[in-house]
This record gives sequence, C-alpha cells and structure tokens, in this order.
Amino acid sequence: MKTGAALAILLAMTGIQACHSRDRQSFAAMQSRGQAVMGVDQYHSAHRFELLPDGGRIELQREVEDPAGVSQIRRHLSEIAKAFAAGQFDQPMLVHAAVVPGTAMMTARKHVITYDYHDLPKGGEVRITSHDSIAIAAIHDFLAFQRREHHAGM
Repeated sequence: MKTGAALAILLAMTGIQACHSRDRQSFAAMQSRGQAVMGVDQYHSAHRFELLPDGGRIELQREVEDPAGVSQIRRHLSEIAKAFAAGQFDQPMLVHAAVVPGTAMMTARKHVITYDYHDLPKGGEVRITSHDSIAIAAIHDFLAFQRREHHAGM
C-alpha cells in the first residue's frame, strides 16, 4: 500500500474514533442530565419509545431491583403526563439540552392529544394518543428523536 493511501486510511480511522468518542461523551452527558431530571440512574433503566398509529408511548422501567427507583419513575412519568398535557416540554429539553423535535406542534395541538399514565411492574408508561394527523406526526417526531438519543432501538 502506498504511503499516501495508508495515511488517508489512518486519518479516516482517527476521525471515526474521535467522532465515536464525542458521541460517547455526549450520551454520557445526556444520561447525567436525565438522572438529574428524572431522579433515577439512567444506566440501570430501560427506555422504550414506541410509535403507534394513533400516537405512541413512552416506557421507563428499572432493570435492577430498586423499589425506590420504581417509585421515582412512576412519580416522574405521572408528572410528565400532566406537564405534556399542559404543553410543557421543559424536562425533555433539559435532558437533551436542546429543543426536542415535535414539541412545538404538540404544544400547539395540545387540545387534541391525550396523555395517560399507567404503572408497569418496574416503572411506568405514558400513552400518547390523538386522532389528528398533524399531532400524530409531531408525536412520532418527538418519539423518534427520543429513541435515537436514548439509544433505545426497538
């Protein structure tokens, strides 16, 4: 292999490693903000963000035995359902340190979206529903962003 080609490959690999390092640092920072906002260790909790035809759902459950953590998740998600219903998306913006896609439209169309909280065995869920196609598209944007950011592939 010629020296120029080898150097180009080495530089490309270094750039990829630097990018992965930034991604890991960014994810760790988000996890830390999430713990501060939600009150539970994000590394021992499982997020799910599911897109459904009439909206979607947010699920958060502990992956370890932690009754206090389960109670905190339930409190947090119950509060989130009420805040979202009022068009308040401050907490996701604090966790992600950015404006979260879909929230502006979800706020504008809050009158056609419902947020229902339910307990789950190790946490809880918020079911988000609407019959308004514009609101559903915004909900899907919101949940898809959350799924990517939390590395919660389904």
